[in-house]
Amino acid sequence: MPSERLLRIAAAVLAVIGIGVATYITVTDAGGGAPTCLAGGHGCATVANSHYSHLAGINVAVFGIVGYVLLLAAAAVPADPGRFSGFALALVGFGFSAYLTYLELFVINAICQWCVASAVLMTLLLVVNAARAFAYVGTDLAPAQPASQADEV
Repeated sequence: MPSERLLRIAAAVLAVIGIGVATYITVTDAGGGAPTCLAGGHGCATVANSHYSHLAGINVAVFGIVGYVLLLAAAAVPADPGRFSGFALALVGFGFSAYLTYLELFVINAICQWCVASAVLMTLLLVVNAARAFAYVGTDLAPAQPASQADEV
């Protein structure tokens, strides 16, 4: 099992990448366009122009930005509060991403590569945060004292 420090770094890196992806989708929508599909096709435009791309008038990518920022903050919080908030946030984000992916596949009938990238990032964040939460629950983050110092106390 990787160290908790490594899991926190991995979660932070994934969250920053997620912020970038969600911000790109938001900025292109705000400019009146759609994300460019890197592999060609019109899937991104089809998804971006569907009425499912907005919730209460807000682009769903904005919710993604908020979620990724909260996951980044959870990665910075030590001990159980950071572990469990990261896991809970990633679980909600994963569920929302699964719902949006379902809509793409079975309702909109188009795939946006940027949305898939975000769903993959959220899945990885769930795995990393679950590993952090369940492997290190209840452990103290204070560094262990060297044996020589422990004898002096």
